Amino acid sequence: MSFEFHIIGYIRSCFTDKFGVPRQPGLVPAARAQLELIPPYDDPQTLVGLEDCSHIWVQFVFHRPPGKQWKARVRPPRLGGNKSLGVFATRSPLRPNPIGLSAVKLEGIGREPGKLWLELSGIDLLDGTPVLDIKPYVPYTDALAEARNGIAEQPPTTWPVGFTPEALAACARFRDRNENLETLIRQILQQDPRPQYQAPDPERRYGMELLGLDVRWRYQASGTSHKLVVEEVSARASPGR
Repeated sequence: MSFEFHIIGYIRSCFTDKFGVPRQPGLVPAARAQLELIPPYDDPQTLVGLEDCSHIWVQFVFHRPPGKQWKARVRPPRLGGNKSLGVFATRSPLRPNPIGLSAVKLEGIGREPGKLWLELSGIDLLDGTPVLDIKPYVPYTDALAEARNGIAEQPPTTWPVGFTPEALAACARFRDRNENLETLIRQILQQDPRPQYQAPDPERRYGMELLGLDVRWRYQASGTSHKLVVEEVSARASPGR
């Protein structure tokens, strides 16, 4: 059997590149996005009552997966890429059907003539992500106090993040992109987007694209551990320049 699904909208996200996208929803509360509904689903009647919900489930398509074919066993980043698990025991995008599910915070509903959208935060969604469905988060049934996951029992360890004076000044200068730009960058880098199978390289300068900006940082030794130091936040060069 096969089924056909219709896209109901698209995500307009601060994440325009896969590197740096949080590995789970809710890890970066400052990460914002809009879910723009498209015709015929942009009818305000479709959202009546949703304003009473603080969180929603977003069902979406992994439209830029790391490969074209699903795999029976994958190497989750949480396990450092050193251990393989069955695909159905993970949230890998390399699935038989590339469908994802994220619980995110609903910040509000936006309306303009010919346009209807949801304001979201705590997202782990790439810009342009196609959305298949929206459902309200229901705490009494969706939050299971007795649930367990032996693979990921505790939240990931967060890393200390510092900024050079130049990087802090740039965050203030680009506040038109995001009024909490420093907080957004800090929350993203606290999750350490580096592939977990790679050791931190103090000689290497890492970078990601965020809100049309280039963010560059290094790892610095801090006693027996490391910290991340943001060295540069700059506007991306226009194509062809």
